[in-house]
Amino acid sequence: MEHKLISAATVRDLCGGVSDMTLWRWLNDRDMNFPEPVYIQKRRYWRETELDAWIDAQVPDRKSA
Repeated sequence: MEHKLISAATVRDLCGGVSDMTLWRWLNDRDMNFPEPVYIQKRRYWRETELDAWIDAQVPDRKSA
């Protein structure tokens, strides 16, 4: 399994162009279940698979609509 890490800038783009402050709020809101970043020399990266799963969980099931 590939463990691709993506930068905070990429995460913000994938989440609709949200701000860094929004990422901070999501990380500090335990009810959001936003994936925790991996820190490499003070830079934040996210596991792409975890972020994809979180995004998928935010989208309502289209079959039930």
